Amino acid sequence: MKLMTCPVNGIRPIAEFICAGDVRPMPNLQKCDDVTWTDYVFNRNNSPGIKQEWWCHTPSNTWFIAERNTLTDEILRTYLYGEDA
Repeated sequence: MKLMTCPVNGIRPIAEFICAGDVRPMPNLQKCDDVTWTDYVFNRNNSPGIKQEWWCHTPSNTWFIAERNTLTDEILRTYLYGEDA
């Protein structure tokens, strides 16, 4: 069974989590044009490597960031938003 560490609830089965995609800065809605916004919403890099991703522990609704190697599917660490990256 694959396990993941929730920063609040500890080690839990991976089935209790969902991934919401890469952590990336959102363009300023007041200043960006349609092309920039469309690129942000629909395009992803998708190259393998170490990524920071948004994850949620669904039973507790705890959102946090996981650093994961998408090539090997190894989770390197997890931490709450605002903690040192």
